[in-house]
Amino acid sequence: MRSEPLDRVEFDATKLIDAHPPQWRHPNKQTVFDLVRSAGSAFEGRVIYSRWREQRLPSKITGSTHVDIRPGGFTYSVPASGSGVEWHMNFADPYLFVGYDSPFLAQDELQVLEHPILGSLREALDSSETPAETLDARHRPTPITVSGVQRHCAIDTLPDPKAGDPQGLYGSAFARASASQVISATRLILPPTTSNILAIAAPAGGDGDYNSAEIAYIATAAYTGFLAALWESAELLGPGARTIIHTGFWGCGAFRGNRVLMTILQALAAQLAGVDLMFHAFDRVGVALEAYLRYTEMACSMTGVSEMLAALAREKYQWGEN
Repeated sequence: MRSEPLDRVEFDATKLIDAHPPQWRHPNKQTVFDLVRSAGSAFEGRVIYSRWREQRLPSKITGSTHVDIRPGGFTYSVPASGSGVEWHMNFADPYLFVGYDSPFLAQDELQVLEHPILGSLREALDSSETPAETLDARHRPTPITVSGVQRHCAIDTLPDPKAGDPQGLYGSAFARASASQVISATRLILPPTTSNILAIAAPAGGDGDYNSAEIAYIATAAYTGFLAALWESAELLGPGARTIIHTGFWGCGAFRGNRVLMTILQALAAQLAGVDLMFHAFDRVGVALEAYLRYTEMACSMTGVSEMLAALAREKYQWGEN
């Protein structure tokens, strides 16, 4: 049964960008935004923000999912008409888009820079004291969906020695880059495309073996977020709309998650929620395929969710490996 969101706010994009322009604290980010503005593309459409309460995991492994594993990162390709509603994960901090204005350019910050209205959304939520947090006061998951977000540019963060950029622009390298390097790596998208964003906080900084509580939290957080995307897809395209989640090694960068375990738990959550996954594995396709094969083996031999979570705990996956 569908749950109601904790918060739901709808914005007119034109009014949002004018009333709450993004506040960039590094000149390279301002350079990208100025380039977008100079192209003359309008910020248009409805931006819908919603925050969702934690959902209890089902007891049985039911439902269905299709998982497509591919190399590389997000491309935000435009879906074919009628193919469903696509959502791109934001590998979220507990505070939504918390570092969007910082000198750094990790997954979260890159997503906001390419979709600058997300910076305006953060400013507007702060202004209205709406809690833009992916965890509640008990540190339980409250995933956030943001639909109708225009993507105005694409930034190539890979190294380009021919352009005098041997390090690329990812992470702290972005702050050290020259303005010309940033401009060279930025491709304007004219007209802008539209994305839907799903922000879920992964647990951070564990050590040693994953314990049962950590595994159950990850499964619950992913399941809650995937269900929220499913419900919002129905709002956008009607009941029964296919929901596709673009994801990857969620929580496996600075948060030190285990790639195999995080892939298995996302596959489980997708099956329970009845959504499909488009898994972007960068250069670790083999790791993702190994994990998904392990998931399918377990799902064929077990019927209970708690049984599977207990089995995963016994396998003693380690934080920070793979």
